[in-house]
Amino acid sequence: MAKSKRLYLYPFWLRIWHHVNAVLMIILIITGLSMQYSNPVYPVIRFDLAVSWHNLAGILLTVSYFIFLIGVLFTSIGRYYVIKTEGLAVSFAKQLRYYLIGVFRGEKNPFQVTEKRKFNPMQLITYNLIMHAITPITFITGWALIYPETIVLNVFGYSGIMLTSLVHTIAGFLISIFLIIHLYVITMGKSTRENLKSIIYGYHETHEGDEEHE
Repeated sequence: MAKSKRLYLYPFWLRIWHHVNAVLMIILIITGLSMQYSNPVYPVIRFDLAVSWHNLAGILLTVSYFIFLIGVLFTSIGRYYVIKTEGLAVSFAKQLRYYLIGVFRGEKNPFQVTEKRKFNPMQLITYNLIMHAITPITFITGWALIYPETIVLNVFGYSGIMLTSLVHTIAGFLISIFLIIHLYVITMGKSTRENLKSIIYGYHETHEGDEEHE
């Protein structure tokens, strides 16, 4: 029987940030959809309330994001977000094949979680893209929409406010898709329960004998 090993990968502050971030994201998605698609006669959330809650959640999420960014820059978790380009394309292709084919054949993940590597190649690229590119775009456009007087009136003949709103909506949509995939991925591995326990208690459980393929 394989022996288990517990890796402490999620410090307390990161777990608190993750849970607060999740709640704020859900509020933003629900209020954002309500503002975009609700029937003015029978709104999911009254428009003025949806705007107020959306803005408040956005402000709090901005503060939350900078806490995360400081953590990445000045604590040990930052090493997990470093991308090494050597062999990245091959590793990415191998991980993509696992998600598309291998997982349904019962194959082992080619990149197991270790003390030095928390993310597989696809997660590493996706997390960096979402957290360090798309999320900042969402914040910048969101704050601009709170203070529309700061937006350039015309961009190549188009309304600056309309383009800002469009970029904000697209970025929010991409983050929403990421969250859905994120929830799906936690169903993989030993069990969904074990994956959820990791982000609650901070420990990821591995098993001796798990093969790693570099």
